[in-house]
Amino acid sequence: MKNYIISIGRQFGCGAHEIAAELSKILGIPYLDKEIIKRAAKDSGFDEGIFSFYDERPTRSFLYNMSTDGITGVSGNGISLEDQVFQYQFDTIKKFAQEGSCIIVGRCADYILQDYPNLFTVFLHADEEFRKDRINKLYGLEGKSAAKELKAVDKKRARFHNFYSDKKWGDASTYDLSIDVSRIGIDGTVDLISHYVNTKFK
Repeated sequence: MKNYIISIGRQFGCGAHEIAAELSKILGIPYLDKEIIKRAAKDSGFDEGIFSFYDERPTRSFLYNMSTDGITGVSGNGISLEDQVFQYQFDTIKKFAQEGSCIIVGRCADYILQDYPNLFTVFLHADEEFRKDRINKLYGLEGKSAAKELKAVDKKRARFHNFYSDKKWGDASTYDLSIDVSRIGIDGTVDLISHYVNTKFK
């Protein structure tokens, strides 16, 4: 089978990380998550904490970040720190893609690798009750708190993606496959993506 990349975009609470981990086992290819941060930090010389802090955060004023979040350090080259962080992540994702098949969740991988010949893009979504139930089990959030968190995280992801990409986050027409996880469940979603991959790239 030829090398290929699976890029997974997702609404919060859809189980994307669980799905990616299961796909990694079934397909025998790595699921890259914290590895991207570790390698980007190593290549850049920045602390890993900076990459974790800016991970999928929409761009905003660095001085505002300093005043509200306590992050320190100013770039001397005129480029905002968050844009430098994104560029190092951008380069790191491309390096991983060149080295072999892998699965990447979020991080604008669908945009970064859009010219990669064997890119397979997926967007996972689900109804609110399904997602609220998952984040209640995972994080202990319920009721209005859960609903508020769903909206906040999805808004952050959409702003981040739409800032860097010319494609709209969550728009089914911009992905190879858009799946309602609440309809077929985690296992069904894994099976569907696996079947698609084996058909497309075998």
